[in-house]
Amino acid sequence: MSIGLLVVLLLVLGAEFTNGLTDAANAIATVVSTRVLSPQKAVIMAAVLNMVGVLVTGTAVATTIGKDIVRPEVITIEVVGAAMLTVVVWTTTAWYFGIPTSETHELLAGLAGAGLAWAGPSVLLWEGWRKIIIGLGMSTLFGFGLAFVIMIAIYWLFRHVQRSWASVSSEDCK
Repeated sequence: MSIGLLVVLLLVLGAEFTNGLTDAANAIATVVSTRVLSPQKAVIMAAVLNMVGVLVTGTAVATTIGKDIVRPEVITIEVVGAAMLTVVVWTTTAWYFGIPTSETHELLAGLAGAGLAWAGPSVLLWEGWRKIIIGLGMSTLFGFGLAFVIMIAIYWLFRHVQRSWASVSSEDCK
């Protein structure tokens, strides 16, 4: 095994570690802090659902990242290493300062930046970026719209409930 490959594998492990470090808090903290689940049950649930997600969702996203963002022939060990280093550095920095991030978007940006630096602008593939832009736009609009509709429905359903009846103390949750 070459030194370069070993370094890239260590960077990939580092990226996965930082991804887990930041995602674990997002997935588990809310249910634990609100005492919906115990920490042990929350970790078990997260592990099981992550595995189910891997087995059920398929490889469409991985295929898009591997073939539709940057021309595949440009993706060398150096390009992958630079992209992984970007993910590790930015995730760690954002985590330290409390900035919410998406490691998937970091990977896309790192891969695009490394490919661009390696071979120039002709390596970027518009079709893959179009999918990403549409996905970002649609998820933002649908997320905002659906949250708005659900919030209005909650307000409407509970419009006659007195606040004193609906409030629950932290002692009641134990």
